Amino acid sequence: MLILSIDTSAIASAALLTGEGETVGTFATEDTRTHAEVLAPGIHGILTAAGVTGTQLDALVVGVGPGPFTGLRSGIATARSLAFAWNKPLHGVMSLDAALDAWRLGVDEFIVATDARRKEVYWARYFSTGGTHQLIDGPHVSPPADVPELPAYGRGAGLYPELLRAVPDFAGTQPTAEALGRTAVVNLVRGLPLLDTTPLYLRESDAKVPGPRKRAL
Repeated sequence: MLILSIDTSAIASAALLTGEGETVGTFATEDTRTHAEVLAPGIHGILTAAGVTGTQLDALVVGVGPGPFTGLRSGIATARSLAFAWNKPLHGVMSLDAALDAWRLGVDEFIVATDARRKEVYWARYFSTGGTHQLIDGPHVSPPADVPELPAYGRGAGLYPELLRAVPDFAGTQPTAEALGRTAVVNLVRGLPLLDTTPLYLRESDAKVPGPRKRAL
C-alpha cells in the first residue's frame, strides 16, 4: 500500500508512506506565504525520487484543519484535484490528530494546541488508551486561558507557556503530513473510519459579501 499525505494547516508538507507506516519521502516548508506555489512541485519531487506515479498510489489523505483559510484551502484543493485526476480514494484527518504521538509518552489525558493567531489557539483534548489516542473534546478555537489545565503539546502550547501546561520538549511541534499519514495508516489498517475533506475552519471568513449600495439620493 502506498499513501500520499498532504497537510497545510500550519506548514505546507507532504509525505509518501507505505501501508506499514514507513516513510518513503517527505517535503515541508514553513513559509506560510507560498503554500499553493510550493506544494505541487514538492509532491512531484517526492514521487519522482521514489520512482512512483500518481496512478500507483492506493489512497491520498489530507489534513482538514483546523487552520487558517488560505493555507488550509491550498492543501485540500490540491489533494482533491490529484485524487480526481488519478482516480484514487481521498480521506480527511483532523490535523490536530497529527500534531504529535503524545500517547507514546505515557500521558493518560492531554491537550494538543496549535497557533490560531489573534492570541488564540486551536486545541483538542485526547485520552490515551491501548497504544492509541482517542479524541474526547474538540476541535475548538479559543484564548489559551480557556483551555483545560492538562499537559499541552504543540506550538500553541509553546507560545503561551504561562497559560498552558506546555510540555517543554514538544512545545514547538507542528502538524505534519508525515505524522498525519501515520495516523491515517493506523485507522485504515484497523478499519476505522476517517473524515471526509470538509475543512474545519472554526472561524467565519474575514472576507464578506458586500451589501447593496446605498442610494445617493
